[in-house]
Amino acid sequence: MGVTEAYFDTASAAPLHPAARQALAAALDDGWADPARLYSRARRARQLLDAARGATAEILGVRPDEVSFTAGGTAAAHTAVLGGLAGRARAGTGFAHSAIEHSAVLHAAELHVAGGGSVREVGVDRAGRVDLAAFRAAVAAPGTALAALISASHEVGTVQPVAAAAEACGEHGVPLYVDAAQSVGRVPVPDGWSLLTASAHKWGGPPGIGLLVVRKGTRFLPPGPAGERTDRTNDLPGVVAAAAALRAATTEAAALADRHGGLVDRIRSTVAATVPDVEVVGDPVDRLPHLVTFSCLYVDGEALLHALDRRGFAVSSGSSCTSSTLTPSHVLVAMGVLSHGNVRISLHRDSTDADVDRFLAELPGIVADLRAEAGVVSL
Repeated sequence: MGVTEAYFDTASAAPLHPAARQALAAALDDGWADPARLYSRARRARQLLDAARGATAEILGVRPDEVSFTAGGTAAAHTAVLGGLAGRARAGTGFAHSAIEHSAVLHAAELHVAGGGSVREVGVDRAGRVDLAAFRAAVAAPGTALAALISASHEVGTVQPVAAAAEACGEHGVPLYVDAAQSVGRVPVPDGWSLLTASAHKWGGPPGIGLLVVRKGTRFLPPGPAGERTDRTNDLPGVVAAAAALRAATTEAAALADRHGGLVDRIRSTVAATVPDVEVVGDPVDRLPHLVTFSCLYVDGEALLHALDRRGFAVSSGSSCTSSTLTPSHVLVAMGVLSHGNVRISLHRDSTDADVDRFLAELPGIVADLRAEAGVVSL
């Protein structure tokens, strides 16, 4: 009989929320028509779209006409960066961002540089928090058209000083883009930003639905052919399900934060006490409630993930020893912390104390066995 899986990778994709599943089924029956048309079936679809947009806007504290849906979080990030820079081309070509932005943002920055733009990357401390003085200086530099700061690290959970960054941007008239993929539906995002993106499958919505918010007054020129429809209204059932999941997740957020925060505290303390030569990374207090990352010296990261998977634990890694990239996580490198044998655990609404207890009981032996296989003993 197989081991029951404990899913600990919500930061990559959360299981579909029951509210999303119910809304998706209903919308598949009632929301498949093109909401841009004028016949009665299309008008019903339009009502569903407007309701989803309105609910999302209400939760985020923005206007409905500031909200659009994209083909996933990566598309939203690319659109925010490239559209924000294009809209501010007269102000300059500089793009200031933290060193720990999501790879989607960094790829958009590379495209910007290839087109003749410039980038200024701002470092972080060992806890993964951006150097605020350096961020202010980057924003104040002549020709800076757009700044970006992730709301909280997607790899180590450290919450970023978004409010202070927004204040600095406001002083110099530079729009601030915030990637809030790990925060929306879990913790509030401070105001003051001009552009924000998120991804529905991080909060329990369906995959393939991204969220882009552009505040009124922000100069913005969407990339792509002029007149091309960028709003993801062709997947209306997905949009409806995403909005339903966001409402449900937001309602549950405070209670889950308390429960997950206690479990993460237990993981942080127990791993540090029971596994030799381990580094628990990220801020121990000012962090997302559901996410914790640690690195084990003398352990191959890919081997560790496979060993955990065989024992029924689904986790992810930013390790320098994973074959998917063969390079260390840019976030861990920017922090200057250990990247070998890296494990990221991110809990979801159905994660249990028993799941965590079993993980903490089995982890020391798994790590010891891998080290022994590698010839590392007497730690």
